[in-house]
Amino acid sequence: MASNILTIGQSALAAAQVGISVTGHNIANASTPGYSRQEVVQSAALAQDFGFGYIGQGTTVSSIRRIHSDLLTQQLNTAQSTSSATGTYAAHMSQIDNMLADPAAGLSPSIQKFFTSIQALSSNPGDAATRQAALSSASSLVGRFQSLGDRLNEIRDAFNSELSASTEQVTSYASKIAQLNDVISKAVGANKDNVPNDLMDQRDQLVTEISKLVKTTVNAQDDGSYNLFVGNGLPLVIGSKSYGLTTVRSTTDSTRIEVAYVSNTVKPLADNMLAGGSIGGLLQFRAGSLDSIQNQLGQIATVLTQTFNAQHSLGYDANGNVGGNFFNVPTPDVFGDAANSGSATLNVSISSTSALTSSDYQLKYDGTNYTITRLSDNSVQTFGSLPQTLDGLTFNGSMSADDSFLVEPTRNAATKLSLAISDINKIAAADAAGGNGNNRNALQLAALQTTGTLNNGSATYENAFGQLVSFVGNKTNELKINAAAEDTLLTQATTAQQSESGVNLDEEATNLLRYQQAYQAAGKLMQVASSLFDLLLTIGH
Repeated sequence: MASNILTIGQSALAAAQVGISVTGHNIANASTPGYSRQEVVQSAALAQDFGFGYIGQGTTVSSIRRIHSDLLTQQLNTAQSTSSATGTYAAHMSQIDNMLADPAAGLSPSIQKFFTSIQALSSNPGDAATRQAALSSASSLVGRFQSLGDRLNEIRDAFNSELSASTEQVTSYASKIAQLNDVISKAVGANKDNVPNDLMDQRDQLVTEISKLVKTTVNAQDDGSYNLFVGNGLPLVIGSKSYGLTTVRSTTDSTRIEVAYVSNTVKPLADNMLAGGSIGGLLQFRAGSLDSIQNQLGQIATVLTQTFNAQHSLGYDANGNVGGNFFNVPTPDVFGDAANSGSATLNVSISSTSALTSSDYQLKYDGTNYTITRLSDNSVQTFGSLPQTLDGLTFNGSMSADDSFLVEPTRNAATKLSLAISDINKIAAADAAGGNGNNRNALQLAALQTTGTLNNGSATYENAFGQLVSFVGNKTNELKINAAAEDTLLTQATTAQQSESGVNLDEEATNLLRYQQAYQAAGKLMQVASSLFDLLLTIGH
């Protein structure tokens, strides 16, 4: 019986030791991201029949249980994905909002200064200093367009770098999850009741990290492994096999990068395939705002300079010559698909500035019909031949079946803008030849400031820029409000998940004291058993 008591004491001592170790492990990892608290699961050892009844044989540690809720974790990951997407979009829009809304750096002051100088020219067309002031203000206006365009291009370059880095992270995390899947499934296969808790925490934390980058869906398997899907159902991890994301150059626009799915091949993905996370937020930002903002700025630059050129060319300069172009206006950018036939050509010119929109276009030829898609609203028009005119653009060229082109009429217009003249005597202020004191064409040029020249005559240059600033400001404010709301939901989801799985140091301190007392009691029990055993030996002698 003394040996039985000793065995019971030993089991109690061992269980208390495990309890202290697990509690200490919890305390040590209280601040470890993704760690789920663990607890000891004990059960009574099989009792022994002594004839007069069953006497217990102490305790056994059945397992170390991980306190974890798949539902709460998935809710947290969903909230994380949505919050990250909205926050990323809002942060990038804030950059543009700060740039366009800045009174000193905005476009409106430069437009006003330019037309003020033209009005001054109309009052004194023969004065060299006034002509020089007009040319200088024109140069400043061009510089302001270029500066804004360059800044938007810098934001686009930063976007490209961030998108590439994010896809690399997703691929890296996926590889690590696949490796953990392999280890975990082998451990579960060896003993289904004892699972590697810390490895499972590490895997869940990696899933959370991916959720910050892109929307994730987890399917837990019977062998303990995870099948992980991202975006709209793309398999990223299947058991011990991982796939990945990368970035590639667009086949239609070499300056544009796209996210691609890496399996046996590299397949470019449509933007709507990758919702959620910072990647989804980035793609939303580019498709929903950055492209449009650059195009609208380019539209203003194109219309202002072309309408000014058109009126300027009707006048005569100080030398009596017909006025030429005042500005150099960039032509629309045309990109042929990489799969086009070698003979495919497309020329696009602006035929009507008032009808010009801020949209991009796609032209396809199926061997019979030409299809032009306005990408801003995906409206489609079909023609049997070229040339054709749509939205102030004339399309003309030669194409083979299945050829396609992407047309960006105004995307880079602001950046590529420049002055066409540098000689003050070439400013065509007059409306007749040897008319150095004639100001009639200068008056017509000054009147352009208040003329509806954009969007089918509904907006002036400054109106159009004001609408752009308003769109950016309203969108940024909307995103900031949504981001704050999503942050609140993320905090709530985090709190709910941590209340289930997080380490409470006060609770662990209580557990530590409890196991310490159990350890001391077990030691005392073993001491009593030893004394009884010694007493039995004494009686035996």
